[in-house]
Formats: sequence, C-alpha cells, structure tokens
Amino acid sequence: MKQKPTFESIEPNFGHSYSYQKFDENKSNSNTAWHYHPEIELVYVNGGAGKRQIGSHVSYYSKGDLILIGSNLPHCGFTDKLTENESETVIQMKQDFLGSDFFAIPEMKKILGLFEMAKGGIAFSGRTKQKIGDKMEVLEYQTDFQRLLSVLNILNELANSKEMKVLNAEGFAIETEVKDNDRINIVFNYVKGNFKEEITLEQIADLVSMTIPSFCRYFKKITNKTFTQFVNEYRLVHASKLLAEQPLSITEVCFESGFNNFSHFNKSFKAFTGQNPSQYRNELKNVLTSG
Repeated sequence: MKQKPTFESIEPNFGHSYSYQKFDENKSNSNTAWHYHPEIELVYVNGGAGKRQIGSHVSYYSKGDLILIGSNLPHCGFTDKLTENESETVIQMKQDFLGSDFFAIPEMKKILGLFEMAKGGIAFSGRTKQKIGDKMEVLEYQTDFQRLLSVLNILNELANSKEMKVLNAEGFAIETEVKDNDRINIVFNYVKGNFKEEITLEQIADLVSMTIPSFCRYFKKITNKTFTQFVNEYRLVHASKLLAEQPLSITEVCFESGFNNFSHFNKSFKAFTGQNPSQYRNELKNVLTSG
C-alpha cells in the first residue's frame, strides 16, 4: 500500500503571523506521518521519552525534547500514547513572518544564522531545553503582543545557546523541492510502515518509479546515507525504544525491530549505541530511576 506523503499546509492562527499550538492529554497531536512544510518549526516535548525522526536522522530522546526544524525538512511526530509526556508545544513560522527584510537587520544576524543551521534540524539540551521549554509553555497565557516579543526572545536565546546538536550535520538537501520532497516522503513513510519486514532495493526503487542504481544515487545525494544504512538505523532506534519502554526479552526486541539474525542485531546495536542491548537497557533504567 502506498502511503502518500503529506505536504502540510499551515495557516497562522487568526490575527497572527505564526501558528502556536499546545497538545496535552485532552488534545493530542495526530500528525504522526512523515511530512514537511515551508515553515520553521520549534517543538518542546515536556517530559517523556520517544523517537525523533528528522531528515535522515533517527534517534531516541528521554526526559523531553526541544527541537528546531528548518524549512521543508521532512520529519515525523515526536509523541504518541507511549511517550508519557505531559504536553507538547509547537510554534510554526515562515522565515519572513515579520516581513521580508526584518531578519536582515544587524540585530537579527544570529537568529538568521540559527535558521540556516536549522536546515539540518537542531536538538537542544541541558538548561536551554528546560528554560526555553518553560517560556514556550507560558505563551499560552500571554497577550498577542507579549507572545510575539517572547517568540523573538526565545529565538534569540536559542541562537546564543551552546547546548545544541545539529542532527543532520553531514547534510540533507532537497534540491527541486516539491518533487524531491514528495519522493523522499514516499520512501520515509514506506520505511516507517514496513521496517519490520524485509525491504528490498527493488521494491523501494519501484515505489518511486526509478531504477535501482538511480534510486541509490538519489537517496545518497539527499540524505548522505545509503538506503540500507538508513533502514538499519531506523530499526536500531526502534529497538532502543522497545528496550526502554517494553518488558520484552532482547530476542523479542531483535525480531520486533525487523532483524532476523540475533548476533547481527547485537553487533549492529553495539556499533550504533556503543553498548550491547542489555547494557543499554540497564543504563537507561538507572538514568530514569535517578532522574
């Protein structure tokens, strides 16, 4: 079954130049498929643990998350019913949401640099994550004008933070945007839905109407990874999630993550995380119980 990629059309809140949403147990964020949009997106997940999938980067976060996603960078939802987060706050804005020249003024130089870096997706940690997360949650209670000033203040603090990591540091390039974005989203959504099964290059190339060699070149050019590497990383992050969240045996985790060879799984997991699956699970337990 072909899962169509979604181009998300975002309308700013009525009377505003950007969009602000807060999700909690009464209102959940249902946009879980791979999608993209021209808006820059800032997401704060308050507490909990889950998967982050941005561009060709896939990883597992714990104790909440603060992410800045650049324009047209494909990404997935960060929360689900197993994340156990308290809330999720999302701000979405076009780069010119304050007019085409606003960010060209000297005072905005650092924020403009932040937007440039965000093309690869940025995860913030430590005190920045907590402090900015708190500021984003307070937006709910502010007047329109206060909220706009707060958004600028948040962007300025992020631009000056040292507690950041660019997730697609090796690059992620959508060249002819809409066509390539649609194609890469078909691939990503197919992996998301079928990673537990074997996915052959023939299947995936056929899905996007390309020959195997041209698909391999295309995928490597955009993501800086081979398709096999991407699928393996996706499976390993899913395994990390299961080890953290489910009382499954390590053998069960191996097969539930799409690996059909236990020793290959063990070896790949250790190469990916620096630990074997049981060490990873034990260390995570210690982190979560001491936190």
